[in-house]
Amino acid sequence: MSLLKRVGFYLVGVSLGLIFLAYFFREKRAEFCYLPNCRTLKSIRTQEKIEFSPSVQQLLDNNTISEEQLDSLLTFGEVNFSKSDVDRTQSLSEEKCSTYYIDGQINNKPTELVVKNCRFKAEILDIDIK
Repeated sequence: MSLLKRVGFYLVGVSLGLIFLAYFFREKRAEFCYLPNCRTLKSIRTQEKIEFSPSVQQLLDNNTISEEQLDSLLTFGEVNFSKSDVDRTQSLSEEKCSTYYIDGQINNKPTELVVKNCRFKAEILDIDIK
């Protein structure tokens, strides 16, 4: 078998494999979070329980912001690790909490979100819309 035929068979097999993988990963909506920003936001979004502080709950009740806008901020925001207080202890206790400052935009206005992320719950402490 000539080299050209081998390369042709190889390219056909790789093409079919890529189509197969693209079909299955599209259906599963798989997300690959390897960078710290993506992993942090995903860990907050996938908590069992997300609570709101009284000031944030008031903003939600007054329709100043919506939960969809908060979800968007928790999906596309940028975590400011230099301001954040990350608990790096190796304990598995429930009290292990980190506080993150997330920068993003709501209604084209710069916004800062303060989130306390614990082991089983996250609490949105404050929203600063500038």
